[in-house]
Amino acid sequence: MPFTRATTALKNLGKKLGFRADWYLIVLAAIIGTVSAAGAVGFKWLLDQGAEFGGEIQQSLAWWALPLLPAAGALATGLLVYFFANEARGHGVPEVMDALFRNRARIRPRVAVVKSLASACTIGSGGSAGAEGPIVQIGSAIGSAFGQLLNVPRDQAATLLGCGAAAGIASIFNAPIEGVFFVLEILLRDFSLRTFTPIVVASVFSTATSQALLGRNDAIFAASNELVRYEFAFSELPSYLVLGLVCGFVAMGFTRSLYFAEDIYENKVKLHPVLKPVSGAVLLGLVGLGFLFLTSGSGQGTGIPPFFGNGYEAIRGFLDPANFRIVPGADSQSAVHSLAFAPSIAMLLAVALFKGLATCLTLGSGGSGGIFAPALFLGAGTGAAFGVALEQIGLLPAGGSPAAYALVGMAAVAAGATHAPLTAILILFELTRDIYVLLPIMMASVVAVVVAQYLMRDSIYTLKLRRRGVLLGTMSDLTLLRRMTAGEIEAGPFTPVYPDDPLTRLLELRDKYRITDFTICDHDNSYLGMVTSADLRTALVEREAIPYLLAEELLRRDIPTVHPDETLDQVLEKFGMHEVNSLALIDPESQTSKRVTGLITRARLMAHYQHELTASQAGLFDTHT
Repeated sequence: MPFTRATTALKNLGKKLGFRADWYLIVLAAIIGTVSAAGAVGFKWLLDQGAEFGGEIQQSLAWWALPLLPAAGALATGLLVYFFANEARGHGVPEVMDALFRNRARIRPRVAVVKSLASACTIGSGGSAGAEGPIVQIGSAIGSAFGQLLNVPRDQAATLLGCGAAAGIASIFNAPIEGVFFVLEILLRDFSLRTFTPIVVASVFSTATSQALLGRNDAIFAASNELVRYEFAFSELPSYLVLGLVCGFVAMGFTRSLYFAEDIYENKVKLHPVLKPVSGAVLLGLVGLGFLFLTSGSGQGTGIPPFFGNGYEAIRGFLDPANFRIVPGADSQSAVHSLAFAPSIAMLLAVALFKGLATCLTLGSGGSGGIFAPALFLGAGTGAAFGVALEQIGLLPAGGSPAAYALVGMAAVAAGATHAPLTAILILFELTRDIYVLLPIMMASVVAVVVAQYLMRDSIYTLKLRRRGVLLGTMSDLTLLRRMTAGEIEAGPFTPVYPDDPLTRLLELRDKYRITDFTICDHDNSYLGMVTSADLRTALVEREAIPYLLAEELLRRDIPTVHPDETLDQVLEKFGMHEVNSLALIDPESQTSKRVTGLITRARLMAHYQHELTASQAGLFDTHT
């Protein structure tokens, strides 16, 4: 292919100039960042147009028709997902992680288009979801497309996918640092320099491109002047510690509720897949009507509920100290400026609860969108309610505001839900550009993560993967194992044993070659199973029967084989599940017959791993080429 030849020529040129073999990833990262920025700007335009169009329609409808628009958007989403890309269902990030760890970092290019349209339909019509999940999937699909087009090695394909994801987040949120740390901390779980460098380049190019295209460089939730002047007081330390604890419980509850809703729709609701998100949207509309009824007594129960869509306007209201200020001689309602409800403790908690329920109905039923914006909303509502409670009992210091606690709560719930404190801390800084609340944000986020991890081992992203049998870790050695495949190990030779061979032949092979496990094949060398050392030891108890036993009588057919493309963490898991020292490596060209080409032993696997680990620590990055 011309693209592959061009990549090879570029790598060869770099070697002649003295660069390391994977230097060309930096060039590709810049290209991916630019392309992803264009995609992110287009996606943002779709979201804005959908929200504007949907808002105009919703305002023109009678109050009782509130569920109609979300139902229409959900129907369009259901059709897009069902007929074109099933991966576009839900919040997207677990699908990207699944592609990283089980599909060689390959994502179908059509996913980018379908996810854009489906998320615009869901969020624009009022579905409770955010843009983070979709843009991660869209950017990852772009990065993966480059990797497939250029036929790069597996580990480099993962890096290019990460470049696309980082570029997408950096562009859509105008947050380049957040894009980098989201990918390194959540997706790749790899902070090595070989991964860090191209992802930073992609994030920078994406942010610069999107700023040039949009002509602005604004924070999404720019802090007001009053909030910027806020200074963290030491006396507030216990309050922020308690807020971190509370947010940890909120994050855990949000995660469990979302997957509870998914389980109900997957196992209990007997509807066509296209209609499931429609039913969730109808329920969302009914929840919205309930909120309007709840607030109708104050005259505020008109329009669109604040928890519809991405909820950005409500979050901005939570972060405005003016919304929590009571003017002397005025009632509480006249103090409300940009919030659609009175910021009492009960109402703030109710809105947060409504948001959680709305998100579970939207995404649990099969809608398309992200969970980061809902997590920020939940945190802002919880933090604001906590701040109001402190104010009412006299524990809020002079100059303090519930808006500061709303800001800290945003980071804490996001950190607790994702188990990614660095990502949550940095995104709050970049979304608000407020450095004066960094200390309480850092502390509350870490506390929330500790609580959430104690209550639930998996994050809102990894829980779905664990249910699919994909086990994730955070250690660098596990990351390294996932970058290597069985085909990279020099397989040991094997001596085929046939089912009709006498058991004495196995004893001869054991004594002659020091073999402990025996591969049983048919006469075409197609894999049938194994006879393990444990099985052979059992047979030796009755030595007088050995001359009459055949290999077939000790054959175990439950021991799996190893495919050359399997990652070493998967191979290690197979070794752990079966008491064997060897596994048969099969020819990838003969998948139906499983023709054996050699043996992978525990010793060879660990020796290869140790070599790669030593090379990586020494900075020898070009170990796969």
